[in-house]
Amino acid sequence: MTDDAVAPGVAPLDAVTAERVRAVETFRFTERQARFLVEVMIHGGVFAPRQYNTFAGIVHGQKTQDFLGKLVAGGFGRAIQVGARHRGRLYHVTFKPLYAAIGEPDNRHRKPTSLGRMVQRLMLLDAVLADRTFTWLGTERDKYTYFVRLLHGRVETREFPHLRFGREPLLTVRFFPDKLPIGVQADRTDHVFLYLITSAIPADFRVFLYTHAEILRPLPQWTIRVLVPQPFVESIPRFAHAAREELATPLSLSQSQELQWWCRERHRRPADGISPDPERARVAAATFHSPRFRVLDRLWQQHGDPVIWSAQSAVLRDALERQTGRVEFLPLSHQYLHLSSLVGVA
Repeated sequence: MTDDAVAPGVAPLDAVTAERVRAVETFRFTERQARFLVEVMIHGGVFAPRQYNTFAGIVHGQKTQDFLGKLVAGGFGRAIQVGARHRGRLYHVTFKPLYAAIGEPDNRHRKPTSLGRMVQRLMLLDAVLADRTFTWLGTERDKYTYFVRLLHGRVETREFPHLRFGREPLLTVRFFPDKLPIGVQADRTDHVFLYLITSAIPADFRVFLYTHAEILRPLPQWTIRVLVPQPFVESIPRFAHAAREELATPLSLSQSQELQWWCRERHRRPADGISPDPERARVAAATFHSPRFRVLDRLWQQHGDPVIWSAQSAVLRDALERQTGRVEFLPLSHQYLHLSSLVGVA
């Protein structure tokens, strides 16, 4: 993907949504059904009937049955029975022309996936539908194009969250690979970054904070909203501690320099494993054994010294102190008990 890629995000966000809704309406869905399907396709491809009822402001009845029947009978999606009858049915929107109509013909949300992943997508869709004060960016292209326009001249695209696959000339770069929704307020001054806990250990959460740090710093206001499924409520203090370390505790210059040396030392040692400076190595091993530094070492292997330089910045700490930056934890209120064995399964 390049900076000049044509993407839905180049127009005002409400205009993009309206255009997508009109495109889905051509498949003989009502305006309300089309708006819901746009949200579903962008934010995971799967939904539960109660989510449509909530979105439409109706109780489960004939209108819901008509919509679900049209979806399945028309070949636009499939019903998946995953629990007790009438309690565990999910719907997966799979029809490629529908995704093509919203500019996402190759979106992986339409592909088969594990039931555990589907449950995670339901949780994210619940969070998006619950907060309509924000417009939610869900696709790689929308996020990329939006932040290219918003942060032009302040953050380079190579500093966006990304993964690289292969090598030149066959290098593929995937931006915003975590597929987590980002909320944008109408005046574009406030942003919400969703994170869904899927493990009791916050190692991936630390990576998420590091990889998003560069686009967080120039924003006037931001919130990291951590979604907490019931099985992980007891892990909230662990994740809060990780957030304080990563966002509110910048590395000192001496720590940064020593960590750079230690990362190089660890990954360039001779086969015998003997360091040319064994005492310095012993002290560094003891200093940098915590989860924070293990994650930094992991990222250093992928991105080099800029990862460690970035960890010296006090901008995010200052934002937290001014309360223009926030980290909040939101235990999920909807019941997923009939699917609880699937939570956390990728």
